[in-house]
Amino acid sequence: MFTGIVEAMGTVVGLEEGSSTRRMVVEVGSGFLDGVVPGASIAVDGACLTPTRVEEGRFTVEAIGTTLSRTIAGGYGRGTRVNLERALALGGRLDGHLVQGHVDGIGHLISVREDGEFWRLVFHVPRDIWGLTLLHGSIALNGVSLTVNALGSTSELEVGIIPHTWTHTNLSHLSPGDAVNVEGDLIGKYVGRLLAQGLPPGRFPPVDGRGGTQDGQEAGASHDDA
Repeated sequence: MFTGIVEAMGTVVGLEEGSSTRRMVVEVGSGFLDGVVPGASIAVDGACLTPTRVEEGRFTVEAIGTTLSRTIAGGYGRGTRVNLERALALGGRLDGHLVQGHVDGIGHLISVREDGEFWRLVFHVPRDIWGLTLLHGSIALNGVSLTVNALGSTSELEVGIIPHTWTHTNLSHLSPGDAVNVEGDLIGKYVGRLLAQGLPPGRFPPVDGRGGTQDGQEAGASHDDA
């Protein structure tokens, strides 16, 4: 689990293609890898990857076919700058929002506009994620926790980037047409799943795991019914 607060930017310095995997070596400044061991979790542009080797100032990860098809990792080249975040420690500060590191799909930057002391970025994102996104809700783009400032039509949304985020993440390196990893809000996805299964609005499923009742209420009863 992550928070969407980028801790460092790294640089891809090595690539090795396998039959169904891609091995990547990422170089990062001192301090980031303190306490990181092989088998841990690191979000690379928001995609949770497992370091198989950790050295001084660099680590190695392997991306399998599913990751390569659902994220922008397949397009990395030597010199690509990536956003990095270590896994959230239990009891740590949740300064962004709950980010699983399970990328839902790929979005694309449509436009960038400087507006005073911040930047407005408009993205086209997968329609299923756009449909679960709320105005002023949260979304992770390249692993960065962002607030949705506006929702447009045809799967478009706008986010605002403050100077700190602009200078400390790779969002400032993007040009129109560039791809980004997109992870929708965790709570929104669970709500969407329930609704897709035919749960009537205003009702909730059994919570005892057996389809029975709880606290004297019928399973599936609404708060209004109670």
